[in-house]
Order: sequence, then structure tokens, then C-alpha cells
Amino acid sequence: MASAEKGVLLITPKMIKPSSKKLEVIGTINPAAIRGEDEKIILYVRVIEQVKKLEDEKYCYCPRIIGEKKYKLKIDRFDKKNVKTNSDFDVVFLDNTKRLTFVSHLRKVVLDESGLNVLSIDKKPSFYGISSDAELGIEDPRIVKIEGQYIMTYVSLSRNGNISTSLAISKDLEEWDRKGIIFGEQDKDVVIFPEKIKGRYVALDRPEGNFQFSQPHIWIAYSKDLQSWGKLKSMEIPTRGGKFYWRMGAGCPPIKTEKGWLLIYHAVKSEGKVFVYFGSVILLDLKNPARIKYKSREPILLPKNSYELKLYQKKRIVFPTGVVLDKEKKNLLIYYGGGDVVTAVRKIPFKKIMDSLRRVK
Repeated sequence: MASAEKGVLLITPKMIKPSSKKLEVIGTINPAAIRGEDEKIILYVRVIEQVKKLEDEKYCYCPRIIGEKKYKLKIDRFDKKNVKTNSDFDVVFLDNTKRLTFVSHLRKVVLDESGLNVLSIDKKPSFYGISSDAELGIEDPRIVKIEGQYIMTYVSLSRNGNISTSLAISKDLEEWDRKGIIFGEQDKDVVIFPEKIKGRYVALDRPEGNFQFSQPHIWIAYSKDLQSWGKLKSMEIPTRGGKFYWRMGAGCPPIKTEKGWLLIYHAVKSEGKVFVYFGSVILLDLKNPARIKYKSREPILLPKNSYELKLYQKKRIVFPTGVVLDKEKKNLLIYYGGGDVVTAVRKIPFKKIMDSLRRVK
């Protein structure tokens, strides 16, 4: 228990075969997690692949998905005469638009019933961008099961949609029906509640902007059909001690408890020149999930392990995206991206989390 509570490393880039000889895997992070019909736990892990050849004397190179019905990759080249700056991660053009030097897809991973051991990893991309949806990559999925169907939200990158959130539905966690964009550009970290509330689907999202009158906060939205979302409202999570968080958003899909909806969210704080990504907990009202009832005294997930530290970019990262109850229903298995490089899990007693909560005034 002690080691699992501190963290178990599950997936590293070395465990994933690249989708193309022109790419190399540099990250395996931020998985969706759900327990399947056979009681095994299914992860959809974000796999980040970067072009091996970033540039030459004349050109810079960036990947793009061009297939509509199957995974098909193209490496675009850009004349340096039209490039303002370029780095290991992006190419910025003279008009200040940009392209990434990497592309992400999702790889299905099967864990045993304990959720701590890997049984299998798909050898090819399991869910990926196509020319009409996420041609520049798919990131950070979340999955819930509602009324017999699996619903996945994911960040979709494209030249026209920029960074948006899209939705797909499946009956078997294998074949997915893409429903397109549900939240427009710069709106990420969308999680859907695992049941309807008062006849409506409910989602939490994180719009991102550069103009702020207040701390970053999570928003809530409602829908009758999973396509059109409205009745938007911001949910300001109180911070203690006047701390400023650079970002804040939903992490894992909410879990229903007798006292309310348990939400593990993420936030980003600065410690000197280092940015720290961590996980904390709030409890939302069962009938009115826009109302925050309780908040944990301290973060429940802080980066401590070596694989959670990315100090060369001045970041320490624990980014929770999936949560599953263990078989005994006494512990939460929290799956997260560590250091923007690996996928790991922490097994935390449910009682410990509930005991950490304090009523919000």
C-alpha cells in the first residue's frame, strides 16, 4: 500500500513503438481510465511523437495527419525564409501563427484488476487524429460510462479549430463514433459527469484566456444531447492564504459519493521560478453540482518522485486525468501524467481523502 500511495510508474516512452519511422516517442502521459466489463482497467494514454528531423539548412519540419479513415502521416516542410523562430517544440511563422514539431495520438493499455500492472499495450495508434478531426493531434482524454455507452472527451488540435475539445462515443471501448467539437478553441480539461442530473448531461470545462479579473476557475455547462452546451457558469474554487494559481481545471471525471460529487482537479502554482502542477479535491452538491460544499485542506497529489520532475523546463508535474475505485471500493486509483513524460498511478485510501475535506463557507 505504501509504495502504491507514493506512486507506481506504469508507462514510459520506451514501452511504446513509434507509429512511423520518421517519429520518436517522447511522452506517454495524461490517460483516460475506466474499468471494463471484465473488471480489467482500460487506459487510453496520450502518446507524444516528435519528428526525428526537426530542420536542415533550408527547411523546418512538422507532422500532420492526412488520412480520413485510417492513420496516415505527412511531414510538412516550411522554408526558413518564412519562419520567425523555431525550437524543439514549435515553429513560429512571420505572421505569428505556429506549428508543432510533435503530434499526439491515444494508445489503449489494459491493466489487471488491481490497476497496478500492465497486461497489454496496443502496438499501433488506437485513437488518432484524421484530416477532418484533430489533424494536428489528440490530447488528454477522459472517459465515462453513461446509460450503457462510453463517452470520451479529448483535446483536438487543428489548423482551423486551434485547440478545442471534441467528443466521441463507443459501445465497446474499441470503435468510436466521432461527434466533433463541443467546446471551442482554448477550452480544455472537459470532464462529463457519469450520470445525468435532473435529466441533463453535465460537464466541467476550463476556458483559457489572457485577460483575468480573478483567479483561474472551472466552468460548468449543461446539455440535453451531448452536442449543444449551455447555462454556462463559473465555479470559483476558494484558495487558502491568498495564493495565486496560474491555472486550474478539472482533472478526473467526478465520482458519486453519499456526500456529493468528488472531483479531483489540477492547479498550477509557482515556487520561486519553478511551476508546480498538483492535484486537489472538492466535493460538489449532488443535485446542484455548481455548488462547492467541501474542499481538501491540502493538495492530495504533489510531485515528489523523480519521474514527476521536469526541472530543465522548470516544472514539477502531477496531472491527474483518470480515477477508478479499486475492487474493494476502499481506495481510489488515480492515474496521471508525470513530468510531461510518463503515466503513473497512486492508490489513495478513500477515507483519507474524505477526511481531508473541510466545509466551504
